[in-house]
Amino acid sequence: MYVDISTIRRNGKSYTRYLLRQSYREAGKVKHRTLANLSACSRAEINAICLALRHKHDLTPLGAVHDQLSLRQGLSIGALWLVRDMAQQLGIVRALGTTRAGTLALWQVIARVIDQGSRLSAVRLAGAHAVCEVLGLERFTEDDLYDNLDWLEHHQATIEDRLARQPPHVSHLGIFFYDVTSSYVEGDKNELAAFGYNRDGKRGKRQIVIGLLCNAAGAPLSIELFRGNTQDPQTVAAQIHKVADRFGGGKVIFVGDRGLLKSSQLDALRTHGFHYITAITKPQITSLLKQRVLHLEGFTDEVTEVTTADHLRYVCRRNPLRAWEMRETREAKYGRLQQAVVQQNQYLREHPRAKVEVARRKLQTQCEKWQMAAWASVVAHERTLSLVVDAAAKEAAATLDGCYALKTDLTTCQMPKETIHERYKALALVESAFRSCKTVHLEMRPVYVRLARRTRAHAFVVMLAYYIIKELAVRWQSLNITVEEGIKELAQLCCIEVHLAGQAPVNEIPVPREVSRQLLEAAQVRLPRVLPAKGMAVATKKKLQKKRKRL
Repeated sequence: MYVDISTIRRNGKSYTRYLLRQSYREAGKVKHRTLANLSACSRAEINAICLALRHKHDLTPLGAVHDQLSLRQGLSIGALWLVRDMAQQLGIVRALGTTRAGTLALWQVIARVIDQGSRLSAVRLAGAHAVCEVLGLERFTEDDLYDNLDWLEHHQATIEDRLARQPPHVSHLGIFFYDVTSSYVEGDKNELAAFGYNRDGKRGKRQIVIGLLCNAAGAPLSIELFRGNTQDPQTVAAQIHKVADRFGGGKVIFVGDRGLLKSSQLDALRTHGFHYITAITKPQITSLLKQRVLHLEGFTDEVTEVTTADHLRYVCRRNPLRAWEMRETREAKYGRLQQAVVQQNQYLREHPRAKVEVARRKLQTQCEKWQMAAWASVVAHERTLSLVVDAAAKEAAATLDGCYALKTDLTTCQMPKETIHERYKALALVESAFRSCKTVHLEMRPVYVRLARRTRAHAFVVMLAYYIIKELAVRWQSLNITVEEGIKELAQLCCIEVHLAGQAPVNEIPVPREVSRQLLEAAQVRLPRVLPAKGMAVATKKKLQKKRKRL
């Protein structure tokens, strides 16, 4: 009697069946009969049946094993092993190196993917995951991680260069995307924090400016932090030198958003022999229309182009969806302004001593704030306010709705207009990276460090973590699950500590449940069967308060 196990794959899924079978002879031939279908049994029950059949002639050893064997829940292994394996596949492990400092940096990247927080929280997180067993790290505290930030900042350029030269990240097209964002910080102690143009809309908050350079595939090559009052164009020069000295080679095309590449930046690109693709602003489009360089007929649903005498090319298009959105927004603002006029008239009727001119100026200020002053104005007749609309001016304001123009010095032979348009639209890959790094999953803020060098290293850790979640999002896109949900699911997969009298304990990895198995298979990650049990050897120096504050 034995347990027959067979696994088949159909439509990308694995099916395993378990049969209890018996061998017998009939007419001198060995035959098999099925006694029971065990497929509905759990894996533990099947293992117990196999063990009992193995010792069917003498079951006494099983009782002895039970007395000497104990099983305990071990540390979490699923999420840690997944992220570590992904870092290895993407070359992050190789770029960081195998020294203790490199391994500590790897743990900071893994901790950022699993659970975002400070260096203190990363140490506490190591107490719940098998960090010592998987990474070989022992006896480290939050002070070690803070010191490791200094090491990371010092070696950032070397690590970025190693990553850029590896096959998953190398760009053969010579195209580089660059964009700038900002992130507010709490408090006023951070050395890079300063008041500036805050894209997060946080009034009264200092900020830091972040520049991200990506390759043609949208993979980050380098991240750089600037003081919060640095203007966007002032950050471009450093990126040009990076491309020229570290990431260049062959024809280089620099893609930047409008407002980034101005005349001085374009001159610097030409000095290095680089080409560029950028967008021009709406006032620039209006100026070129007046000069008859561009024509309204050229802004259609299809991509068109105009080449000037000085060999500059303007690629033009009108986005019908964006045009509709702008028209709807304009009408919505007009409707809200009409309601405000009605409310002010009611207020003037109920308050005879209220001044009409004050109410009119208030509405006119709102009209200017919503950029409607070119075609709408508020007038007063005795104690009644009304909204006057210049229909011709309103129609003129809608002339360029959805229109945009790209500017490049590439010739038609070097790149057709359709490809230029596609390359500029691909700048959205950098914006997606900013969203993931700032809010969606990695949560760059709050910034729990004050020194400039450690703030830069913190941003670098976030960039390396983005490599991993970006790749996981691609590999899990068919599973209808977010990266954050997948990480939480695998974090529930824990080791089983096996303690046998007279032998060193080991960590046995249980068979994952179906959802976890699918996640691991889609990520092309295989769990080991056993791991040595070293025990947790990390501890924080800072203890929680004995008396907690009341919420």
